Amino acid sequence: MTKKSGLRENHNRHVLEFSRRAGSYSEHNIIQKKVAQKLIGSITSRPRRILDLGCGSGAIHDLIDWEIESFTGIDKADQMCALHPRGEHITLLQADFEDLKLLKSLGHFDMVISSSALQWASNLPRLLDHIASMTDEVAFAIFCDGTFETIYRMTGMEQFLPKSTQLRKLLESKFACRCEIERYRLDFPNNISKFRYIKRSGVSGGERRLSVKETRRLIREYPHSYLEFEVLFCVGKTL
Repeated sequence: MTKKSGLRENHNRHVLEFSRRAGSYSEHNIIQKKVAQKLIGSITSRPRRILDLGCGSGAIHDLIDWEIESFTGIDKADQMCALHPRGEHITLLQADFEDLKLLKSLGHFDMVISSSALQWASNLPRLLDHIASMTDEVAFAIFCDGTFETIYRMTGMEQFLPKSTQLRKLLESKFACRCEIERYRLDFPNNISKFRYIKRSGVSGGERRLSVKETRRLIREYPHSYLEFEVLFCVGKTL
């Protein structure tokens, strides 16, 4: 695959909408699960040696429906690693996936996958450079700045997620890849349930950025029944 022929993108995919009742949020990562499903569904090769950066509780591993030789998962959260499937072919590392010394020690993989995690990288260009040196193929899903865009517009807070246009250019400079932007909407019965979801979902980054007064105003005045999410998918080969 050449870089020119391998690059395809779609900026204006239809918005995927999901509605849930207020009492059904026993699990708070519905969007991340949908993202993982789409990412695995986008992989046309059948890599046998896989590295999952930000492996969480095992969503990516559970979705793989082909035979694999080895699966290595890295996640900083011990609670997530504790929930991940175990097996003779599985290696789990509770660590920072930006630890280049650790990554260098792992050797070469057929594919490096990361779903809903790389947006937290402190130095994504450096990490991508190293990923390109240790794998034949990549499959990434990265949350972008269209996530919670109404909240950021209403509050004037600085968006900390990467801009999708800049991120796409960065990925295309490192990989011969197909890039695609998908937008999601998750519907809620009321504004309080929206902000409870933000707090528990892990998409927000876990930082308190508004005062109690500002939060109350936002809950009272938020104009939509849904929250917005924007995800950039990248699947391809190293250059």
